[in-house]
Amino acid sequence: MAKKDRSVYCCSECGAETANWAGKCPSCGAWNSLVELKLDSVAGSKSTRPRTERSRAKKFSELDMTEEIRFETGISELDRVLGGGAVTGSLVLVGGAPGIGKSTLLLQMCANLSDRKILYVTGEESERQLKLRAVRLGLEGENILVLSETDLGSIVECINLQEPEVVIIDSIQTISDGEVSSAPGSISQVRECTMRIMRLTKEKGLTVFIVGHITKEGSIAGPKILEHMVDCVLYFEGERNTSFRILRAAKNRFGSTNEIGVFEMAETGLKCVENPSEMLLSGRPENSPGTCVACVIEGSRPLLAEVQALVTPSTYNAARRSNGVDYNRAAMLLAVIEKRGGLPVTTCDAYINVIGGLTLDEPAADLATALAIASSYIDRPLGADLAAIGEIGLSGEIRSVSMINQRLSEISRLGFRRCVVPAHVRDEIRRPPELELIPVKNIRDAILTVLKAQ
Repeated sequence: MAKKDRSVYCCSECGAETANWAGKCPSCGAWNSLVELKLDSVAGSKSTRPRTERSRAKKFSELDMTEEIRFETGISELDRVLGGGAVTGSLVLVGGAPGIGKSTLLLQMCANLSDRKILYVTGEESERQLKLRAVRLGLEGENILVLSETDLGSIVECINLQEPEVVIIDSIQTISDGEVSSAPGSISQVRECTMRIMRLTKEKGLTVFIVGHITKEGSIAGPKILEHMVDCVLYFEGERNTSFRILRAAKNRFGSTNEIGVFEMAETGLKCVENPSEMLLSGRPENSPGTCVACVIEGSRPLLAEVQALVTPSTYNAARRSNGVDYNRAAMLLAVIEKRGGLPVTTCDAYINVIGGLTLDEPAADLATALAIASSYIDRPLGADLAAIGEIGLSGEIRSVSMINQRLSEISRLGFRRCVVPAHVRDEIRRPPELELIPVKNIRDAILTVLKAQ
C-alpha cells in the first residue's frame, strides 16, 4: 500500500505552519490565510548517493575556505551590502515593493559584469520589454543571455546547456514546476522551485539572484522557509514618489546584516550615493524651529539625518501623534520631556518626521528627537550648526552611545560646529578641532543649555 503524502497548512501572510486547518492563523491572526502544502513522502526524497560518500565527515581544521570566492558586481553600494561582493555558489533573494527598482538594479549589475556569462530569466516581461528597458537605461550586455520562460524544467535545462556563471530569475512567483499540482505563485510552487534552484546552485557553483514579491505587510511573499533556504535576503526600500532607495540585508551568511546601500533613481537608472549624509541633509531650512540633526550608525557607516517635529495644541481629548521613528519610542520621549524636562507636551499633537525616508531605530537619536520637540514647542530654532548625540532614559538622564568618535568625525566633516553629547561617556572622546562639544547630564539641562542660549 502506497504511503499517503503528508501535508501541513501554511499561512500566506506570515509563513507560519500548522498541522491542522483553521479559519484564523494562530500566529498573525489573519483570516482565511491557511493554505494546504503537500509534503513529499520520505521514500521519494532519499538520496541515491553511496552511503560512504554521504556520511563522510571532515575535521574542522580540514575545512577549506578557498571555495568562498567573491567577485565585485560593479555597483559599490550593492557590494557593501553583500559584504564585499557576490559569492560564488550563493543564492540571493531580492525583495521589494513593485516598481521600486529591483529589476533595474539587477540589470545594471549584469551590464557591469562584462567578464562573466550571465543568464537572465524573465517571467514577468517579454524579451522585447527587457530590451527596451536596457536601451532606455543605456546598457549594453553582450555577455547576457535572455530567457523568457516560466517553466522550471526548461530553465534548468537551459542552465545545464549554457553553463552560465550568474543567473537572474525575475521573479520566483512566476516560476512553476510541472511536478507540483498548484498554481504559479502559490506557497507550494514557491517552496519547491526555490528548493530545486538552491540544489542546482550548490551543485554547479552558480551565483543566483532571485526576485521575490512582498506582501502588504512588507515581508517576502511565500512560506517563511523561503528566507531560511537562501544565503542572503536583501530588501529594497523607498517610496515610489521619491528618488532615493535604501538596500538592506535582512540575512547574510557571508557578511554583516547591518550595512545599507543608498541609491538615487535617475533617468539612466540607479546611481550610488557615496555620501548619504549630504543627501539626507540637502535642502535643510535655516533658523527654523523644530529641527535637529542626529547621527546614527548603519553597519560601519555613520549617517546624519534631519529630525523634524511639529508640536501644536490638541483640539481633541486625546492627542494625535504621527512620527517617523518608532511610535512607542516617541510616546516615551514625550512623557520624559514633560515629566523631567518641564514642558507640557503630552496634551499636544506631536508630529515627528525623519527626512529622506530613513527609519531611526537607534537610541542614539533620542536626544536629537527630544531637542526638536522642545524647539517646536518653545518656537525657538536650535541653529543650523548644531547636532545631537545621546540616549535618553526614563529618569531623563542622557546616556552614552557606541562609536561616538566616528559620529563626531562625520558631524565635523559636514561642517557642523556644535554638538550636544552626554556628559558621561564610556569611551575617551577625541574632539575634532573645529567642533565645540556641549556636555549635558539630563534632558532639562539640555533644553536649558541649548534653547535658552539662542
